[in-house]
Amino acid sequence: MISIRRVLVPTDFSDCATKAVRYAAELADKFGAELVLLHVVPDTVLALPDAVMPAPVPITDLEALTDAGKVGLANLVTALGLQPRNPRREVRVGAPEQEIPAAAKDLGADLVCVGTHGRGGLARVFLGSVAEQVVRHAHCPVLTVRPDTL
Repeated sequence: MISIRRVLVPTDFSDCATKAVRYAAELADKFGAELVLLHVVPDTVLALPDAVMPAPVPITDLEALTDAGKVGLANLVTALGLQPRNPRREVRVGAPEQEIPAAAKDLGADLVCVGTHGRGGLARVFLGSVAEQVVRHAHCPVLTVRPDTL
């Protein structure tokens, strides 16, 4: 029997991610599992080479982005009516493709439910796929939710 006690769903607040949150909430309900919402604030210092950055990103800006992520998660909970489920909310800083699998392991997630934009071809080559990296590196099963779901 499959036992799912904790479902992690990362969100960047896009429409695709919101559909994944809805899907994850339904799954969590069906399994009686805890729902964990995760927002990763991209660390731009890691993403851009030093030659491009005129100066390092000030810590206060990173703190403001982290605070904005917390507010965004609270607003998402309200907008989707998730208050009765009392989801846990996590905000991390770093590269999403690394932080999501790390959070899944740290938090003991049994399932990661991640939205995907469904890009293919050159768009995927140039933009990469966070969902694909999560599938490759997560310690637990990963359910991808396409934009045309729900």
